[in-house]
Amino acid sequence: MTVFDAQSELAAQGLRSTILKRLAELKVDLEAGEEIILKENTRRFCLFPVKYHEVWEFYKKAEASFWTVEEVDLSKDLIDWEEKLNDDERFFISRVLAFFATSDGIVNENLVKNFCDEVKVAEAKCFYGFQIMIENIHSEMYSLLIDTYIKDSVEKEFLFNAIETIPVIKDKANWAFKWISNESNQPFGVRIVAFAAVEGIFFSGSFASIFWLKKRGLMPGLTLSNEFITRDEGLHADFGCLLFHHLVNQPSHETVLQIITEAVEIEESYFNDSLPVRLIGMNDKLMCQYVRFVADRLLVSLGFPKHYNVNNPFDFMELISLQGKTNFFEKRVSDYQRAGVMSTKEDRSFSLDADF
Repeated sequence: MTVFDAQSELAAQGLRSTILKRLAELKVDLEAGEEIILKENTRRFCLFPVKYHEVWEFYKKAEASFWTVEEVDLSKDLIDWEEKLNDDERFFISRVLAFFATSDGIVNENLVKNFCDEVKVAEAKCFYGFQIMIENIHSEMYSLLIDTYIKDSVEKEFLFNAIETIPVIKDKANWAFKWISNESNQPFGVRIVAFAAVEGIFFSGSFASIFWLKKRGLMPGLTLSNEFITRDEGLHADFGCLLFHHLVNQPSHETVLQIITEAVEIEESYFNDSLPVRLIGMNDKLMCQYVRFVADRLLVSLGFPKHYNVNNPFDFMELISLQGKTNFFEKRVSDYQRAGVMSTKEDRSFSLDADF
């Protein structure tokens, strides 16, 4: 275990301890199996005073990261698509985009029909409301990418209807519905782990494959939108882990491990058999190792030990977590934060004593 891994485990344990102490201080009477964050609360209609500060901070982070599809220039992508990519690469990218376009709709349906209604914490409702909006932007972005790259109307319709036309995407969707839908009769804690697995594990390999193109200097519009969306989905998965730590009745380690390992197996099969990454020049085994690395990171964030104990094989994915370095006037920096959104009251105050 590296120093970073140890710090991550300690941080998760410390957060859990702090949250449980705070929940005890609220002195809410709970029946067996009840959760404080799911309990009816008449104060949920007013935001202030903020009670769940970590949850509120996640909402403000999401708000600070707002972007729109109009900020992504796709003009140079068409040249790469038509002149620099081969048939295998175009096939691969189109299928990845089809999966993304479908999956964002599944994510939003779960938020609208289930989580937004179930969670009674005002701060969490703010985050979910913003997530629904940003998932709409993701869906618009992926649909626009397909609409821009694919000229044949029959193929375009095939990709837009991927949940019915592409078996492997249907399989991933069915797995998600099995775990996260209210009809599954799974406890909230189980469903929130599965939801984090969808946004963390199911997206991880596809994100990495697009960043592989960035490493080769191809498709700047696609890769910029991928940076925006990777950042957003990372925040969404982390938020799921945060709410998980607010649960009094957490699912067992065995149940969590079942969800995570199932998701990993499906994702590995996806890139080994159904949509092999060798089509774009990536190594199949390294991709599987990367998916397992992401799964371990999710387990640690949930407060459980690693299962696979593997390192990140893709150095270019390590760089994604670093601050973007680019000329701001050349293109939008993907980690750009909206001015003033995350500032404190002191930051916003005017002073003649400030250093200029």
